[in-house]
Amino acid sequence: MTRAFLFPGQGAQTIGMGQALAQEYPAAQAVFDAVDDALDEKLSALIWQGDQADLTLTENAQPALMATSLAVMAALQAEGVTVEAASFVAGHSLGEYSALCAAGALSLEDTARLLRVRGRAMQQAVPVGEGAMAALLGLDFATAQQVAEAAGHGLVCSAANDNDPGQVVVSGHREAVERAVEIAKGQGAKRALLLPVSAPFHCELMEPAAEAMAEALSHIDIAAPTVPVVVNVGAVAESSPMIIRNSLVQQVTGSVRWRESVMWMVANGVTETWEIGAGKALTGMVRRIDKSLSYRTVGTPDEVRAAAEAVAAS
Repeated sequence: MTRAFLFPGQGAQTIGMGQALAQEYPAAQAVFDAVDDALDEKLSALIWQGDQADLTLTENAQPALMATSLAVMAALQAEGVTVEAASFVAGHSLGEYSALCAAGALSLEDTARLLRVRGRAMQQAVPVGEGAMAALLGLDFATAQQVAEAAGHGLVCSAANDNDPGQVVVSGHREAVERAVEIAKGQGAKRALLLPVSAPFHCELMEPAAEAMAEALSHIDIAAPTVPVVVNVGAVAESSPMIIRNSLVQQVTGSVRWRESVMWMVANGVTETWEIGAGKALTGMVRRIDKSLSYRTVGTPDEVRAAAEAVAAS
């Protein structure tokens, strides 16, 4: 069984995520404590007892989701399962930072601070209301790209997330994205709908955020990961710290090539995926990309124990 560990991106956040893990595994609690200390605030209190709207703010959701994923990894390690149980790691957008941290390329504290910078920079790059994102369901990537180009009319509209064979997200100026929704319906999309996000991620409007991340990353040590990381912008595994650093900057404005990333992992022997952290969105995408893959979600104490037993039995 050749595994890949996958780390979720924004949208998976829920109040209470990771709390049961922290209560049961001291190592998981230590992750949340370390993130609180790195940010000099009680992010864990927001995650466990806060308001969903506050948690959903980009600057909070990004480090919160990372903390939850790394708490799962800490619980797995307490049960005897290390990141080396996977042949590859990958994360969706901000999840790439979780993957890098899990694989030892970034320290937990640096990852938390980078994601706080990233969240704020992405939020501030475009005034609220000027940008939008929309999911086009039932169109392949090439058709979605054509829809985005047709919707532009001098404004930004581009294919931001190639999630799976029937789900592409476009991003850009609100007026252009709204046009894309209507064009997509005419092109046979099953559904086309605006997403409840606060900024147009992964398009050229995020250039100010990319510059902020280039500056922030220039002060951070990146080590070679112990497990190769399949990066969003290249959809191939990388272990070079220099390439990883550049990929994290490019990722802010570039497309998340998730479908291609999963296909690359399958072509390189992966037969099973574990979604590490909150939610099940990536598992749904994986199932639509390649039905031959087996999969597991690992986010609760029971799921951690079941995963450890599966490794021990293999």
